[in-house]
Amino acid sequence: MIIANDATVKGGAYYPVTVKKQLRAQEIAMQNRLPCIYLVDSGGAYLPRQADVFPDRDHFGRTFYNQAIMSSKNIAQIAVVMGSCTAGGAYVPAMADENIIVRKQGTIFLAGPPLVKAATGEEVSAEDLGGADLHCRKSGVSDHWALDDHHALHLTRKVVRNLNYQKKLDVTIEPSEEPLFPADELYGIVGANLKRSFDVREVCESGTVSFMTSCESLCMCIYLQS
Repeated sequence: MIIANDATVKGGAYYPVTVKKQLRAQEIAMQNRLPCIYLVDSGGAYLPRQADVFPDRDHFGRTFYNQAIMSSKNIAQIAVVMGSCTAGGAYVPAMADENIIVRKQGTIFLAGPPLVKAATGEEVSAEDLGGADLHCRKSGVSDHWALDDHHALHLTRKVVRNLNYQKKLDVTIEPSEEPLFPADELYGIVGANLKRSFDVREVCESGTVSFMTSCESLCMCIYLQS
């Protein structure tokens, strides 16, 4: 399951609908035991709407609870820090099982340099405050640092390959039957003009048992085994 922030829209901040989408994605991941990959580039909660983001049981805080629960169930939580992650955006990589950060681009901190200066008078760069070198060498928040986005995704693939992930299915998969015509002939059946109709029986039929055969010829009814 891939969950990504879009920093080009309000700095990747979490609106109420953003929280809903992430919670739904995490729910699907838990039900199907799917590793979660978070492509993080977020300023945290959208503060003008924070009253609608934080208070309820199924609001923003629930996303971090879900991360912890999935991690405890050996459902891998992997974060890829590809931009500035502030406040709530910083919790995601901090709670991940493995964390990849892009050097001189990704940052993780609760508050950025402007707030540090306002609170303490200290001037510090974003890289020194929460960059890749700090978190990989000193804080230990990040496990891998990447040269750029492409390198980060390459490292992510390596992490996923090493998960020893085995999907557990609660169903018995029966061997499937081959279609009436070879799959490589589908383009010949369907054709390039998608506005033109074709006989779906040539695609589906493979010893299937049809029913309602007296029904309108434009309709094909078959049994499916689930």
